[in-house]
Amino acid sequence: MAEAGNPESLESVTEDIVIEAANSANDTVTKTPATTEGMMIAYGSLVVMALLPIFIGSYRSVTSHKEQKENQEKTGEKPETMTQKDAMMFPIIASCALFGLYIFFQIFSKEYINLLLTFYFFVLGIFALAHMMSPIVLKVIPSVIPVIPFHLKFTQGEGENKESVLDYEFNTHDMVCLVLCSGVGVWYILKKHWLANDLLGLAFAVNGVELLHLNNVVTGCILLGGLFFYDIFWVFGTDVMVTVAKSFEAPIKLVFPQDLLENGLNASNFAMLGLGDIVIPGIFIALLLRYDHSLKRNSHFYFYATFFAYIAGLLTTIFVMHVYKHAQPALLYLVPACLGVPLFLALVRGDIKSMFQYEDHPETTGVDKKDD
Repeated sequence: MAEAGNPESLESVTEDIVIEAANSANDTVTKTPATTEGMMIAYGSLVVMALLPIFIGSYRSVTSHKEQKENQEKTGEKPETMTQKDAMMFPIIASCALFGLYIFFQIFSKEYINLLLTFYFFVLGIFALAHMMSPIVLKVIPSVIPVIPFHLKFTQGEGENKESVLDYEFNTHDMVCLVLCSGVGVWYILKKHWLANDLLGLAFAVNGVELLHLNNVVTGCILLGGLFFYDIFWVFGTDVMVTVAKSFEAPIKLVFPQDLLENGLNASNFAMLGLGDIVIPGIFIALLLRYDHSLKRNSHFYFYATFFAYIAGLLTTIFVMHVYKHAQPALLYLVPACLGVPLFLALVRGDIKSMFQYEDHPETTGVDKKDD
């Protein structure tokens, strides 16, 4: 009781209350509480942004697969695809990388780490965005700009030991596209605006689904099964995943403001979805589209069935996250949907055997069989 009347103690307590009130006021100013309408717009936009890369990337993967087969026939070299061993090791490697980033954020200032990562993703993002947008941009470039071809080639070694390190052909229209996409990259570096982040994130996702090929369904099942447990452990078992996601300032996640109606483009209260929750199921869905093409039934049955299963899984994730007010491992809901639906339908339709036998690039080609 004697200490309660001490003027210094009262002054100290008063200071603490004032500081706490000021901090609370600052938090209120910087982060507007989400309204029901705002959350619906944000989550709806995230769902649309998640579906676009899977849909576009899957159809572009079919074209990419055809180009790989043509190149294989010319050169005899089998394209690089993810093997079953790669799929088994992926969750372990991803865990090491995730925990390594977590340790770095605990030891070093996140400003310095994010500065390095920003420039790294700046370069990758420009090329990814240029690759994604080139079919559209190249069509609208004025014809007054001449098409001048260039060939950039680097080799190492001499004579028979000479190997190609870089062999890239491009033209002036490609350079125009690259310059335009560089503008988005510079915008992201200078402002870290959420729209620039989403443009680069979408580019990464589309390129990932298009270019990362699972060779067969077994490999896809191993990969998704391993990452199913990976996601659950790192989200529910520790705070590692959430901490890294919040600290990592790079376009590896899609974001959309929940206070867009209140603050417009300057909104700051974001809902987010990691690119891994798009690309990992996306490369499996793309594989099923290529399998549909191999059946030659003029139908994309398994692709659309799994695509809608992904939508259901993503909506379930958002619903559970909203009800329990806690971050959710999206793959907990996406993996059972994306694996269970196509496998069950294949079993019912009698395609289960051909589905598991399908390979993008079989070990023994038709030419080999004729030679035998």
